[in-house]
Amino acid sequence: MEFSPAFESGVLLQRYKRFLTDITLENGEQVTIHCPNTGSMKNCLFPSEKVWFSVSDNPKRKYSRTWELAQTPDGHIIGINTGRANALAEEAIASGIITELQGYDSLRREVKYGSENSRIDILLEDANKPNCYIEVKSCTLLEQGQGYFPDAVTTRGQKHLRELMEMVQQGHRAVLLFVVQHSGINCVAAAAHIDAAYAKLLTEAHQAGVEVLAYSADLSPTQTRLVKSCPVRL
Repeated sequence: MEFSPAFESGVLLQRYKRFLTDITLENGEQVTIHCPNTGSMKNCLFPSEKVWFSVSDNPKRKYSRTWELAQTPDGHIIGINTGRANALAEEAIASGIITELQGYDSLRREVKYGSENSRIDILLEDANKPNCYIEVKSCTLLEQGQGYFPDAVTTRGQKHLRELMEMVQQGHRAVLLFVVQHSGINCVAAAAHIDAAYAKLLTEAHQAGVEVLAYSADLSPTQTRLVKSCPVRL
């Protein structure tokens, strides 16, 4: 995924009201930009550190700038825009990076499925094999050298695990794919200390046949792409 023009930079002041972030531009001007992340952003908010943002030319937008990347005090880069995770996953499947998800004829996004009325992030289909249902999650929480998901209690994430298990029961293939958007994360685990119910359900889902994968992103102001498999501790 290439960005043209490249992201512009500034310095983080604060995030507030969930979707708003104040930054200082390189020319010293203070502006408010859109924060495209609905999570807690635990361990992702570092005031006075560098951030990068994209700029939209859509005149209908109240805030033309969107927060994309953050830098930690240790120099790691974090992908703030969780909305890019699905596109990164699709691109990595199409390019052959995610080797476990090759060999299908077609790919569709946001397809309705499951008894709890959800939409699957990616559906792979082939006339000669079972469908493959892929739920994509962005992983950005780093604590003591370990990557975790989720960064807050997620009843929605629990629902997705139940529906993936349902797909396995129906004879389909089901995959939970962690898109790791933090350059300091080398391994992913369920955050039982944050959402014990999710961690328990993830173990049950894996035992029921849901595949759990993680791929790390190479992040920069000019391009972002998934580059390699990342271990998952279950």
